[in-house]
Amino acid sequence: MNRAARRAGRGGRALEADELLVLVAGGDQKAFEDLYGLVSGPVYGLVRRVVRDPAQSEEVAQEVLLELWRSAARFDPGRGSALSWVLTLAHRRAVDRVRSARAAGEREQREARRGHGPAFDQVAEEVEAGLEREWVRRCLDRLTALQRQSVTLAYYDGYTYREVAERLSLPLGTVKTRMRDGLTRLRECLGGAA
Repeated sequence: MNRAARRAGRGGRALEADELLVLVAGGDQKAFEDLYGLVSGPVYGLVRRVVRDPAQSEEVAQEVLLELWRSAARFDPGRGSALSWVLTLAHRRAVDRVRSARAAGEREQREARRGHGPAFDQVAEEVEAGLEREWVRRCLDRLTALQRQSVTLAYYDGYTYREVAERLSLPLGTVKTRMRDGLTRLRECLGGAA
């Protein structure tokens, strides 16, 4: 059965898109089938020119035709033809899809650029670490030369108390006392940093 015969209305004459759309607004499924046959090609063609991707174009065209079924009652024949109205729906939906895809791509690019720079927390941690190092240096400067030397050898150079005693040619007990006193003074000094 050809398209004209399928669209034949009362008295055997073919119904136009305007008449079909009015019937669709009343819930006529047969009129929707006929209207679908009339407008699906032009809708897909318009959407394809705007969206370009074939799969996305098919999806958008289906969305437009579904919207056509749901919103047929909004069609006003006094404002233009049914085909113009349907193609306007199609164009709007296609442009929305392109804008949405573009916005998603821009968001992904912004996120990718953010990932390349140091994170805010990383910068804050580096600043804090620098301030803490400076505070420790100031507190070390407040120790006696012998305390500072023992603490530096043990904590910065990684020597054990016994190795510090050997390097300084001092008894182990003396080194432990210097370390204890030095660490006590450091703790008191650093306690003011908190």
